[in-house]
Amino acid sequence: MAAPSLPHLTHDLPAPLHADLVGAGDAGHPPRILLLYGSLRPQSFSRKLALEAERILQHLGAETRVFDPATLPMLDSVPADHPKVQELRALSLWSEGQVWVSPERHGTITGVFKNQIDWLPLEEGGVRPTQGRTLAVLQVSGGSQSFNVVNTLRVLGRWMRMVTIPNQSSVAKAWQEFDAAGRMKPSPFYDRVVDVMEELMKFTYLVRGRADYLVDRYSERKGAAEALALAAASGAASLSSTQA
Repeated sequence: MAAPSLPHLTHDLPAPLHADLVGAGDAGHPPRILLLYGSLRPQSFSRKLALEAERILQHLGAETRVFDPATLPMLDSVPADHPKVQELRALSLWSEGQVWVSPERHGTITGVFKNQIDWLPLEEGGVRPTQGRTLAVLQVSGGSQSFNVVNTLRVLGRWMRMVTIPNQSSVAKAWQEFDAAGRMKPSPFYDRVVDVMEELMKFTYLVRGRADYLVDRYSERKGAAEALALAAASGAASLSSTQA
């Protein structure tokens, strides 16, 4: 992968990411980050912001994928084996962390973005495509700065059982913040995006390899033990009836 061009980044200032400082073991690959955005407009600012975040993540050493929602059908309009649905679910399973970027529309996230999340099940065949993964949330606004979208994305992240990092970014008047080539201009908004991506990488190093332990729940262990005991009792009863 070619090194991303980051003309507005002061390259000697981002802190080196020391996996050993958070006790991260060697997973044998860079942190895997999936980026989702929430607009189908040709000049989508959420897409531009997602791509800028991707370049920063690559500079910090991540392996990245950006999902294109353009041909993702509306939820329940097609079976779950639709190729685009399977692509999204496979990318979520592949990821160790995610970046969610949505525009603000009528005070909340867009239907395009919510449709992607709705296609991700909490559990499928004992596998959870989002649980235990880290999450960074960002938004773009056409007007003054707002935090409606990042707040909503945090609610979704919690519902999807993800580890949502403390930092976030809300880019106001996004139409002023990107040049003709679609690149983000230097500004405090840009610096904040760098902050968020740095923090996401650190938390991803911290969490990966430990996610199963961190999300292990007493209630689920109790339920599994009760189900096992019930199955054993049922098996013993069946055996007794056949021997009678």
